[in-house]
Amino acid sequence: MSVEIKNLEPQNVWEIFSEMTQIPRPSNHEEQIQNWAVSFGEKLGLETIKDDAGNVIIKKPATPGMENRKTVVLQGHLDMVPQKNSDKVHDFQNDPIEAFVDGDWVTANGTTLGADNGIGSAAAMAVLASKTLKHGPIEVLLTATEETGMDGANGLKAGMLDAEILINTDSEDEGELYVGCAGGEDVNITFNYTEEEVPLGFVALQLSVTGLKGGHSGMDIILGRGNSIKTFFRIINAAEELGVRLASIDGGSLRNAIPREAFGVVVVEEAKVAEFIALVDEIADDVKAELAATEPDIDIAVEQTEMPETLIDAATQKNVTKAVVACPNGVIRMSDSMKGLVETSTNLAILKSDAKSKTINGGCLMRSSVDSAKDELGTRLKAVFELAGAEVTLSGAYPGWKPNMESPILKTMQNVYNEKWGRVPKIMGIHAGLECGILAQNYPHWDMISFGPTIRFPHSPDEKVNIETVKKFWEFLVATLEAIPEK
Repeated sequence: MSVEIKNLEPQNVWEIFSEMTQIPRPSNHEEQIQNWAVSFGEKLGLETIKDDAGNVIIKKPATPGMENRKTVVLQGHLDMVPQKNSDKVHDFQNDPIEAFVDGDWVTANGTTLGADNGIGSAAAMAVLASKTLKHGPIEVLLTATEETGMDGANGLKAGMLDAEILINTDSEDEGELYVGCAGGEDVNITFNYTEEEVPLGFVALQLSVTGLKGGHSGMDIILGRGNSIKTFFRIINAAEELGVRLASIDGGSLRNAIPREAFGVVVVEEAKVAEFIALVDEIADDVKAELAATEPDIDIAVEQTEMPETLIDAATQKNVTKAVVACPNGVIRMSDSMKGLVETSTNLAILKSDAKSKTINGGCLMRSSVDSAKDELGTRLKAVFELAGAEVTLSGAYPGWKPNMESPILKTMQNVYNEKWGRVPKIMGIHAGLECGILAQNYPHWDMISFGPTIRFPHSPDEKVNIETVKKFWEFLVATLEAIPEK
């Protein structure tokens, strides 16, 4: 960890975030960061609770003279997405994040940074620790396992919090206020296969697709980035006439990240190896030309490897290949009501073979701000993969957050921003799964809003947060808390 980070402004926020980078906190392995948060609240002498879902709740009384203000809950999530470059040695369950200052940004060495949502959570903790800020009653809600299923938000019980206003800190563009988000649902895909022997006279090759940027499957889906799994099977499909056989596939790693890499072992008749390599080079040139603006570093390579013991049976190989080629992927529809906002999308995120269970398992994450559109997309995806012989289930559905343009906290924050910086912030919806819609199920009376500093390329090793916008985000939060209206 670079010492420089602790000295950035606002120092109180960066010190806490720096401390968080030293605590492993990938989704589903959050015990250390939860215990740290509990200890943080208890050391301040504040009421601190860890509930059955793993959420940490810390309550701070109003500063003198502010007792009659509405109670505000500051909300973020403690987990982070564990993504790294294939050549980076890093154990997310044990190793700290190597964060450093890079010009105007803070980023990490070969891994995700965890600014999503570490910076927002750090700001909430800084409010708790401050002895000089003016604010009404504050409740901080730090949720569990947001990135892989929003488990904490789903598990939060009614009656745990007293607030009337929720300020979510999980948005990623400074100068914008978010009042709505997409809902989502997982598509789980399983192909069963039988093993076949490798024919005589074949050569084993590893086909790899690397160098893609990946990114957040909601925020970055509009950028038109490549999908390593789709590219891999584009090649396998084209090589069908050469009799290329598939032994294994390992593509993508996280349900909510655009897959950056895909690796697979294939076998090719020795007499056709040169022809296969030429085909791969030809497709690589096409893909590089198609994605020149968005994926300048894509690399598609073939190299000889150890002969596999068995192959995926030919029928299943063909079914998987055709299904992946046909699978809808990327932006499906743009919003009619908010210019520039994606309404519906899907991301083919994972496809991996498992020799032990003799299965090929895949997953897509669908997102939409229109429930019926999401349902229709799910029907399409099921149809594609079921026609190819896969077992398909839908799971983990969560609701979107419907905008309230008459929101009092929206008007308060618009006024505060305008007074400080001379312009009204943009009102936005986000094509990502904020927890607001889920939390509203048990707290329907909450007046909700989301904002944050500028973060780029979350869910990828290129993740970075802009230093100047963190300062502005903090000043905006401080001024907002002081401007919260009376009860």
